Amino acid sequence: MLENLTLDYHQGARWQQQVTHGEQQFHFYIVTYGSCSFQHEHGTVTAGKGDFVLAPQSCSYIERSAEANLHQKYSLRFTATSALLDMLPPLRQGQWLQSSAGIYERSIELLRPLWKEVQEQQHYQELRIASFLLDTLALWLRELERGELAPASLIHIERMKEYIQTHYRQKITKDVLADYIRRSPSYAAALFKKGTGQTISEYVHAVRMKTAMYMLSASLLSITEIAEYLGYADVSYFQRLFKRTFGQPPSYYMQDRRDSNS
Repeated sequence: MLENLTLDYHQGARWQQQVTHGEQQFHFYIVTYGSCSFQHEHGTVTAGKGDFVLAPQSCSYIERSAEANLHQKYSLRFTATSALLDMLPPLRQGQWLQSSAGIYERSIELLRPLWKEVQEQQHYQELRIASFLLDTLALWLRELERGELAPASLIHIERMKEYIQTHYRQKITKDVLADYIRRSPSYAAALFKKGTGQTISEYVHAVRMKTAMYMLSASLLSITEIAEYLGYADVSYFQRLFKRTFGQPPSYYMQDRRDSNS
């Protein structure tokens, strides 16, 4: 479904490059800091942190950052097979797509370890990147088809996310969040899924895993102590969940701790 797939990471200011796509070639961008623009023959697309951008096939454009504006972004360049174009019809429309993505946080937490795998030239990285891209494109295009959420709904989603960021070590359920935003549990669960692309449980685990990765490299705690701190009484379950999330066991990320102390 995907051919000539590459993953790159760019950062900087006063930077630009010319990009030309052939038939069935695309660029998918995820902006993680600052802003950048894409100037094409029909106008300019400007994207900031949290935005996804899809540059269509058979187009030429100038990708640039402002003179005084540092930006950071990941880009995935790929050629789509005819089978993929049939499965994702928006790719055939030849239009620029850009939006603030509700699945941004979910996507970036998966993408960062993939970039590390690229730098380390680990086996099967291409397959994992392809899996990430297909999953992310499908979820994002589904999000675009649903349309923009109402401002009140966005406020509820942000409040639930903020609650999780503060209380992630505790047990958080749809009932807890529903009580927090004063809505029904079914409404809270459905709205959270629609706005983030994740269930409440998946989002809580993602926040915990992000914290775990930091603690494994920056603290002196053992894997068992980190698991208990994050609310996992079963260390084996924590290890399985961590490996499923990042593709490596917790001990792999403790190497950074050992390297910094050597």
